[in-house]
Amino acid sequence: MRRIYFLVPDINITKRVVNELLLARIEEKHIHVLAKRGTPLEELPEANLLQKTDFVPAVQQGLAVGGSTGLLAGLVAVALPPTAPVIAGGILLATTVVSAGLGAWISGMIGVSTANRRIKEFENAIEAGHFLVFADVPTDRVGEIEERIKQHIGEVEIETTEPKIPAFP
Repeated sequence: MRRIYFLVPDINITKRVVNELLLARIEEKHIHVLAKRGTPLEELPEANLLQKTDFVPAVQQGLAVGGSTGLLAGLVAVALPPTAPVIAGGILLATTVVSAGLGAWISGMIGVSTANRRIKEFENAIEAGHFLVFADVPTDRVGEIEERIKQHIGEVEIETTEPKIPAFP
């Protein structure tokens, strides 16, 4: 899947973009709309907390850093005498798992309070009253979807396409 971002000037055109995506058989759960705080989105699919924040990348980063740190701490603990091989393996596993979990949790808490890095570049346009529509589309259909939107709705700016998106948000 790839995420395509559309910057749209008003709600009527936003509705047309969402309808065009639905007609292109993109499921509603893969379409997200973000607007200035307090702007009514009516029946449009609003972006949720996972799309608005850096939660997912922060958790991934926390898992990697925490797991690496725990692995190193476990290796140091194993290297110190006297440890039996069975106990050493348990120490190594425990420090890696606990540190990875702790790193993910702490990073997730920080990430949920931080605006999404990809959306940050659109902040000024959103504050000026534009709408940001982003859709997760199959990689092989990106060109087709972009062309379809350009063809039917000329007022829309296709801003960028993410190289890949996480599977679960």
